[in-house]
Amino acid sequence: MDLSRIVADIAEEMKAAPDRGTPAAYIPPLAKVDPAKFGMAVIEADGTCHLTGDAEETFSIQSISKVFALTLALGHVGDQLWTRVGREPSGSAFNSIVQLEFEHGIPRNPFINAGAIVVADILLGRNEPREAIGEMLRFVRTLAGEDEIVIDREVADAEAASGYRNVALASYMRSFGNIHHDVGRTLGVYFHACALAMSCRQLALAGRYLMADGMLPSTGRRIVSAQRARRINALMLTCGHYDGSGEFAFRVGLPGKSGVGGGILAVVPGRASIAVWSPGLNERGNSQLGTLALERLVQRTGWSVFEPARG
Repeated sequence: MDLSRIVADIAEEMKAAPDRGTPAAYIPPLAKVDPAKFGMAVIEADGTCHLTGDAEETFSIQSISKVFALTLALGHVGDQLWTRVGREPSGSAFNSIVQLEFEHGIPRNPFINAGAIVVADILLGRNEPREAIGEMLRFVRTLAGEDEIVIDREVADAEAASGYRNVALASYMRSFGNIHHDVGRTLGVYFHACALAMSCRQLALAGRYLMADGMLPSTGRRIVSAQRARRINALMLTCGHYDGSGEFAFRVGLPGKSGVGGGILAVVPGRASIAVWSPGLNERGNSQLGTLALERLVQRTGWSVFEPARG
């Protein structure tokens, strides 16, 4: 299998795609990104890296950061986290407030906005927001092995200025006692985590521990237990694309996490870590071309978790 050729061919096909989706308009810096951008990085278990398109250009990873935040929070409090956040698909939009009323302020999963805000509250712990944000940034830099990764301050400020619904979600959960800190401080951690700026290559590097049973292949360091890595992957498969998670599993068949910046992190357990970026979103808020590119990748490689392993 010539993986470099497959990746290059998919990039050429994406150039000709007639429907590129629409960049997120409610966060002004994201609305300005060129919808013609497309990048893809595939990093195999042995470290072989296949890049195409704009794979070295940084973008706002947005909700993909929730995977890394969840990993850190589980390290802080372990399975106690699940007393405050569920593990079920939401079936609702990522910023929906409706379910919180019926479920007494417990968000369905850590990948919808409400769940990720609770995770940010856990990360805040007894720290100042600056310290919690710094911990998150150091963690992602360690995973990727790259100190150049930064938080895009313009994006973070824009989210804080326009994030009224997230303020409502946090305030509503605070009324149920599921946010323990000042709402503004918790949201500061959340907004800055979403504003992490990474390239496809850096993002694929950072996701390798989920491909390798919780180990960081470059150093042999254990990030999480094998069981916890499998469970994070399970949540990505069932909840990683909001109310489009079932469709993504149907079409792609890989654990994945999307962000409204147009990125998707996908994991092929034991085989590869993949990041794709195209800023145009579909009606569910997931990358239009990113999803299509991953669908074509698994068709040509047989990497869907629902297919028998090829040699």
